[in-house]
Amino acid sequence: MRGMDKPRSSPLVPDAVSAEILRHDWGSVECGCGRSAEHLEETLWNAAEGHPAAFHALEGHVFAGSRLRPPAPAACGVLMAVWAAGPPRLATREALLWALLAFLNTEDDGSSHEAGLYGQCAAFIRTGLPGLRRERAAAPGSVAAAYADGVLALLDLSV
Repeated sequence: MRGMDKPRSSPLVPDAVSAEILRHDWGSVECGCGRSAEHLEETLWNAAEGHPAAFHALEGHVFAGSRLRPPAPAACGVLMAVWAAGPPRLATREALLWALLAFLNTEDDGSSHEAGLYGQCAAFIRTGLPGLRRERAAAPGSVAAAYADGVLALLDLSV
């Protein structure tokens, strides 16, 4: 149990990202795989450390097919904290942008009165708009720029 031992830390992970990971009670949320989402914490630490495969490992747990799963908003908040910290490696930025695109490529499950999982994730992603626009403009025609353009288009903010 996480509360009984020392929380994980990493010199590669900025304090704001650590705080975002640690503020969630992952064990109380059902993962898309049917288990507790507690196992996602390790995946998110790996993503925060810049491991591109960790972003792809969210598939089937946070999003599956055209649907978001209950841990999606919390995981998206962590990814946006990573984005705000400015991951330096291109492979990490590409994987992160791929994951954001996967979040937004799902069905909107909200109503006219309440944001569903999709609306919550979209709100987190909107916090990174300046960086997304910079990424798109930095290297037109690159994979990262294409992903950033896709994210902006799905948010209907491609201008």
